[in-house]
Amino acid sequence: MPFLPEGIESILITEEAIRQRVNELAKQISLDYQGSKPLLVGLLKGSFIFLADLTRALDIDSEIDFMTVSSYGNSMENNEVRILKDLGEPIQGRDVLIVEDIIDTGLTLRRILELLAARHPRSLKVCTLLNKPSRRKAEVVVDYNGFDIDDVFVAGYGIDFAQKYRNLPQLVVVKRA
Repeated sequence: MPFLPEGIESILITEEAIRQRVNELAKQISLDYQGSKPLLVGLLKGSFIFLADLTRALDIDSEIDFMTVSSYGNSMENNEVRILKDLGEPIQGRDVLIVEDIIDTGLTLRRILELLAARHPRSLKVCTLLNKPSRRKAEVVVDYNGFDIDDVFVAGYGIDFAQKYRNLPQLVVVKRA
């Protein structure tokens, strides 16, 4: 059994299971975007490892860009999303695939989808590594889903807890205090 740092309860998804699922997602995305050059938009910071592995597994040409967003508010009516880093290029007429680490309530992602849709891409889809459907407050369509998980606090594979554990190759459950 791999070494688990202090503060980690258990391994949720192994490194091998992640690698296998990322390859399956890449195969499906490659088929769906055959003949296209999609723009993969990584939502920072948590998606950077997932996006890197996904991109390397694709069998099609693609481009990459990043967004950093911050959300404020805890209700469906009051969920302000602030863009801290926007896309570097226009997306009008492009096939855009948002690559997310985890979808929890869906509130921030819904707002990002609205913002990007207003820029008139040819298509706008979502790929997530982790999905917590039990926590959903806003309806969002997940086109490519790595894993559905229960309502646990996770870290690893790019996802942090208090800026720790991003470097772990697997997804882990963080102990609750």
